[in-house]
Amino acid sequence: MPRPITWLDVFTATPLTGNQLAVVQDADGVDEATMLAFARETRLSETTFVQSANEQRADYRNRIWTVRGEVPFAGHPSLGTAVAVAHARGELRARYVQQTHAGRQPIEVELDGERRARASMLQEPPTFGPEAPAGEVMFVARLLAADADPRFPPQVVCTGLAHVIAPVRGDALERAAPERGDLRALLEPLGAVVLYLTAVDAGCATARARGFLLGDSGIVEDPATGSAAGPLLAYLHQRVGADRLTVHQGGEIGRPSVIDCSWEDDRPRVAGDVVIVAEGLVSL
Repeated sequence: MPRPITWLDVFTATPLTGNQLAVVQDADGVDEATMLAFARETRLSETTFVQSANEQRADYRNRIWTVRGEVPFAGHPSLGTAVAVAHARGELRARYVQQTHAGRQPIEVELDGERRARASMLQEPPTFGPEAPAGEVMFVARLLAADADPRFPPQVVCTGLAHVIAPVRGDALERAAPERGDLRALLEPLGAVVLYLTAVDAGCATARARGFLLGDSGIVEDPATGSAAGPLLAYLHQRVGADRLTVHQGGEIGRPSVIDCSWEDDRPRVAGDVVIVAEGLVSL
């Protein structure tokens, strides 16, 4: 049956930059095999399906799919989906609680006209996993051991989805070029999804980042990883007390993005601009 689909760019105010997202609405009854097949059809880092919530105090259920399968939580698919829902409902300002496999996340949306919006989300309280040897992580990134930021060791951090947070010296970020086999060997034993290389400034108020994850046939570099920017702030909050952070990502692949993070109620709030690029119908 025809279902509404919205195409958005997230963590940007400029169309055709940021991180792309396709949102299929009215997706009750779409089976998981079809969700995966359509995610592979779009070939985006994530595609979401909006279904009726089956938990109390949730406004809708957000099913988030990569080309490899469903994930419990993600950043730009959460913000972008909330904007698509508000746009479809004709609501210029809204507060939603989305249901994901990771829990329930409050999201605020404000639309500016027909195509532009601002959204923010409280992620789950952080959990801190093991630290990883800096030399091994730098090897996976095809960097030198000396490229690791001596202030901060790599560590697994999760606010709904686990990432390896790996601070590096500023001049090393552009040289990173991980290979598929080594990246898999690093991430899978740690239960992590993304290697998040980040160059944090001296005051821990801004950072540049690159996020690498495994795709169907190779490594995918994410233009903006909200589910890792939140853990990065949590990491810096725990170690140096940082309560605000602006992350710049995606410039190396021609899709610049900006992610704004703040600390609130013992967890990170992640915010950014969103642009609606296209709308239509898809038969699923």
